Formats: sequence, structure tokens, C-alpha cells
Amino acid sequence: MADSIIKVKNLTKKFKKFIAVDSISFEVKRGEIFGFLGPNGAGKSTTIRMLTTLLTPTSGSAKINGADIVKDQDKVRKQIGLVAEKIILYDHLTAEENLRFFGKLNHLDNDLIEERAARWIERLGMEKWKDAQVGTYSTGMKQRVNIARALLTEPEILFLDEPTLGLDPQTSNLIRTFIKELREQGKTIILTTHDMIEAEMLSDRVAIIDQGKISALDSIGNLKKIVRNKKNPTLEDVFLTVTGYEVRDHVKGKFSSISQHRGIGRSKNRVR
Repeated sequence: MADSIIKVKNLTKKFKKFIAVDSISFEVKRGEIFGFLGPNGAGKSTTIRMLTTLLTPTSGSAKINGADIVKDQDKVRKQIGLVAEKIILYDHLTAEENLRFFGKLNHLDNDLIEERAARWIERLGMEKWKDAQVGTYSTGMKQRVNIARALLTEPEILFLDEPTLGLDPQTSNLIRTFIKELREQGKTIILTTHDMIEAEMLSDRVAIIDQGKISALDSIGNLKKIVRNKKNPTLEDVFLTVTGYEVRDHVKGKFSSISQHRGIGRSKNRVR
């Protein structure tokens, strides 16, 4: 049994009176792909932001490979790579120039940057375009360089937020295959996605967060036992059984917090 590389205990985040993440606890095993799923506004992005030191918890704790996310932020950041929903690249620079820039930000020496950049660019099929400005790339091309950027420091843990969102099937397939290869190399991956087929295809275990709480956490095979009314349920069936069928309309900003606090759009059909 693999040991746990991420340990989360009673992690909570409040925004004034609104509780975005409500005392959640879970562990992620070393070398697994951990699917972290939830409806819009459920608290998954807030959780990821706390685990990657971008947001300070209100209470509770979390350790990344033994490093506390509040007390040991520098240690945490050295062990993680983040592919956020927003692509973090400079359009006026080439792929190589971007990777060189971010490598320097992470205090890597030139030879190491060149070696790692070349390796990831080649594996992600971007060698032909490495000298073109990123602003000329398609979304899928940018995302591949974005993933290479996150891997420059050779992190043990990789956070992937919607890595194939809006991409064509060929690019999505390339990235999913690459994610599996990273797991085979021993990396731990936390995957957030609304694509239930992708989550089922990649994840070793899945946690479903809803209204700030973990509503279900297990292997996909065990989670499917929750669904009683279908012979061969999918992960999507599990997700809808746990979170309900009601559409979760979600807007950003102040009204979003007010709406969630008052319970607007909350499902009555939940499994604990």
C-alpha cells in the first residue's frame, strides 16, 4: 500500500460568513492519479488554491510530502507543479523562451533548463514549433507548453485543473496518454475536470466535493456501487447520484457567495 503524500485534515475556508470549504479531510497516495470532482461552486478550486499555497486556510491543516501548506510554503512550492485553468505563458515569447524564463524564476541553471525543456517539448509534440511565438499557437499547443512549464522543476506532485478543456480529440488523447505516463514514472497527480469520461479513464481514486464537503471518496469501482438503478453505471451516474440532477447556475463575485450561502441551486438529492 502506497504511503500518503498529501494529508488534509479538517481544512476550512470561509469568506466572511460564507463557508466555501467546510472541514474536509482526505489523503492522496504517492504515485496515484486522484480525481477531485465537483459541481460549479462546490469548493474544489478553493481547495486546490489552498493546497498550492495560493490561498490561506481559515482553519484546519494540510501537508504536502510532510511540508505544511501555511508554515512551509517554500518547501511545498518546490514539490508541486500547477497547470491552472488559465494558461501561464507569455504570448510574445517563443516556447523555448517561455521555458527558459520560468526555469530562471525557479533558480534552475541554464544546462538543466535546456535539457528539461527539450525533453518535454519533444515528448509533447511541440519541437517543430518551439521557435514560434506562443501567441500564434492554438489553445492545444499552448496547453502542451503550459504542461512543460509545470514540469521544469521535476515536481513530485502535479495539480492539473481541466487540462483538456476545449481541446480537440487528438490533443486531448495526447495529453491523457502523457498523464498516464507521468503516473508510471511515479508522479502523483491531482486532476480536476468536469469530463466524467476523462476522470473515469485516468483516476485511481475519486473524491467528490459538494457544497464544501467531501460527499464521496473511493475507487471508481466501489463508487459505482452507490448507483442502484443502473446495471452498468458510469462515473457520471455516480456523480449525479451524489450531487443531484439540479443545474448549478454559478456566477462570479459577490452575488455568487450570497447565492450559495442562501442555498440557491442546492440539490436535495445527496448521498453521504
